[in-house]
Amino acid sequence: MIESLPRREREVFEALCGLGEATAAAVRGAMGDPPSDSAVRTLLGRLEAKGLIDHRTLNQAYVYAPVPQADAVAETALQRLVHTFFQGSAARAATALLGMEKGLAPDEIEALQQAIDKARGDAE
Repeated sequence: MIESLPRREREVFEALCGLGEATAAAVRGAMGDPPSDSAVRTLLGRLEAKGLIDHRTLNQAYVYAPVPQADAVAETALQRLVHTFFQGSAARAATALLGMEKGLAPDEIEALQQAIDKARGDAE
């Protein structure tokens, strides 16, 4: 669904997903080339109407967050990224991502090893 969103709605949605939850001002601050504050609020309202985000009130401010289906949207976005920049190769994308890390925690290394074993068919 994310690829069908207009550009600005997609940018706002991606900024919010990156933040986890945030006010409209924080979403605007996370954007590279943000529209006006009122435009961000309007875009958040549109995303909420589409069922992609929800809000709660905290100290008289709206705090927005992606709804649980955002994980499926993230997977679609990741698939698009792999297709566009890594010729459809998840291995190339994973290698590039690992190259960005300074170091991995032992549990992260174990999780990666388990994913590799499963891809090989070596899973227990």
